[in-house]
Amino acid sequence: MTALRTLYPPIEPYETGTLDVGDGHVLYYERSGTRGAKPAIFLHGGPGGGISAKHRQLFDPKLYDVLLFDQRGCGRSTPYAELEHNTTWHLVADIGKLHQLMGTEQWLVFGGSWGSSLALAYAETYPEHVSELVLRGVFTLRQAELDWYYQYGASEIFPDHWADFLAPIPSTERHDPLMAYRKLLTGNDEAARLQAAAAWTLWEGRTLNLMPESLTGTGFVDQHFALAFARIENHYFIHQGWLEEGQLIDNAGRLKGIRGTIVQGRYDMVCPARTAYDLHQAWPDADFALVEGAGHSYLEPATLDRLIRATEHYALAPTLPRLDPCSSDIPSAATR
Repeated sequence: MTALRTLYPPIEPYETGTLDVGDGHVLYYERSGTRGAKPAIFLHGGPGGGISAKHRQLFDPKLYDVLLFDQRGCGRSTPYAELEHNTTWHLVADIGKLHQLMGTEQWLVFGGSWGSSLALAYAETYPEHVSELVLRGVFTLRQAELDWYYQYGASEIFPDHWADFLAPIPSTERHDPLMAYRKLLTGNDEAARLQAAAAWTLWEGRTLNLMPESLTGTGFVDQHFALAFARIENHYFIHQGWLEEGQLIDNAGRLKGIRGTIVQGRYDMVCPARTAYDLHQAWPDADFALVEGAGHSYLEPATLDRLIRATEHYALAPTLPRLDPCSSDIPSAATR
C-alpha cells in the first residue's frame, strides 16, 4: 500500500492585501506558492469559517500560485460578522473581482463543505474561468441537507451533542432550530447572542470527524470566531443560500468540459454522501472518490490523501486517473 499523502510543509504568503468590494465590505486575501505558477483559488467553509495557515498546505508551493481569502464578514475581512450585503451572489461577484486581480484567464477552484457550494455557484456562473474543480464534503443547500443537520438526522447519531445544541433555544421554538437561532444571533441581548454562537459552533465542531478529536485550541471554542461563524452560517441557511431548490445540481451540465474531482467521506455526518453522489450522477465526467473510514473533515487521513493527489495531478498531468467511487484503494503516487 502506498503511503498516504499529507499536507505540504507550512508556508507563509508571498503577498497579502485587502480588496474593497463595495457595500462597505473589504476582503483580506493572500497569495502563496510561486508567483506565475498554476493559478488556483481556495474557498473556505462555513460560510463564515475564514482561512487558516493549513489551507495553504494543500498545494505544492513549487507548482501553484494560490489565492486564499476571507469571505465577507469573517476572518480578517471587515466589517466582522456583518450580514448586510452578504449573500452567495455577492461572494460569486467577489471571486470575479479576485480573478481580475490575479490576472489569469483560468484557475483551479478548490472548495470544501460550504466552499464546495460556492465553488459550484461560481463555476456554473463563469465556467470559462475554471480549469478544474476540486470539491470535498459536498454541500448544495437543498432543504433535505439542511433538515438532516438542523432538524432530524445527525441528531440521531449525536443525541448528547444535539441536546447541547438545543439548550439555548426555548422549548416552544425547538421545532424550528434555524429560526430560533436566528432570533438569538441577531437579537440585542449580547450574552444570549454569544451563548447561541458558542452552542451553534460547538455542534459543528463536535460532528466533523469520524472519531472524536479535541477542540482545544481550535476556532470551534473561540468566542470571536464563533460569533461570525454562527451568525453568517445561520444567515445563509435561513435563506437557503439564495438558491432555488436543487439549483447547484440541476445546473451541473454547465460544468461540461471542466475537469473535476469530488472527494467525499462515506460517514460524513455534516454533509451526507448522498449529495456528493447526486452531484456525480449529474456530472459524471468528474472523478468521484467515496472515502471509506472518513467523516467530514478535510484533515482525515484518507480524505486528505485524495485531495493532495488531486491538486498534484492537476498540476503535473493532463488528466486525472479515474477513481472507483466504492474503492478504498489509493492510486499510485506521482513524484513530488
